[in-house]
Amino acid sequence: MPAVMRDKPKGGSKGPRGPAPRKTPAPPAYQPKIGRGDTGLQPAVAMAAAAVVLCGGIALMLATGGRAHALAIGMKSDVADGLADAGFRVSSVVVEGASRFSVPYIVKAAAVRHETPLMGLNLEQVRHRVEQVGWVKSVRILRLLPDTIVLAVAERPRLAVWQAHGRSHVIDPEGDVIPEADPGLFVDLPLVVGDGAPQAAGSILPELQARPRLMGRMEAAVRVDDRRWDLRLKDGSLIQLPAIGEDAALIQLDQLDQKDRLLDLGFERIDLRDPEMVVVRPRAPAALPQTPTPKPQTPAVAATTKT
Repeated sequence: MPAVMRDKPKGGSKGPRGPAPRKTPAPPAYQPKIGRGDTGLQPAVAMAAAAVVLCGGIALMLATGGRAHALAIGMKSDVADGLADAGFRVSSVVVEGASRFSVPYIVKAAAVRHETPLMGLNLEQVRHRVEQVGWVKSVRILRLLPDTIVLAVAERPRLAVWQAHGRSHVIDPEGDVIPEADPGLFVDLPLVVGDGAPQAAGSILPELQARPRLMGRMEAAVRVDDRRWDLRLKDGSLIQLPAIGEDAALIQLDQLDQKDRLLDLGFERIDLRDPEMVVVRPRAPAALPQTPTPKPQTPAVAATTKT
């Protein structure tokens, strides 16, 4: 019986299938030879060479580092001088955010000279000098091409005039003295008196400024034993505040003033130190001037002369 082929052999070959080819073994993986015969380096030699290369690199970096820095400085100076020759020199200094009282001190402290190369100016040094001025809280220094330096200043606000030991100073809300400020130029500022007044003024003055009727009559806030405040009014009256609860005491005073117009009546003293009781001492009435009693006049006696 003839044989029947069900599937054709793959590859299209119709000839008889020969013996399977032998597989060629893969070459062995490459392994570097170190210290074997003439190939590679001895381990000790390789370690020594690596150390020499490392040390040489560090020495080269150290040797050229200073030169690189000096080169950078020199290039920066040359660029600044070149720009200055092209017209980039300081011709004006503009101060922003400062009052007319502080501007002269700020400009003097900045010490930016006319015709200084604009790009060669050390802004960090200028900033440090300006921040030494008592008026200045902070400052930003800007270059405005081609020829302007801008000093953008945040100025310390003026809170009050502090008087103690016969001397007067202008203080800021933190209680720090502004040394360049002349107290005589700020007569509109409230006056605080006594030791410890600068540090405590920042809490009491906003409470008083919120009461225009009281603030308009006040001459000075006097710190007593660095514990509490006495308010001296322009007419000689005295308001004694407690050491604790100043805001509540001032509310009591507001209520009395709204009800009886107390501040308009005049008084010698209002004692608010006891939260349970308000003591008002009225002002003693002024003594009426005494009218002198007229003396009886003696009739004039005419002198007679005998002839």
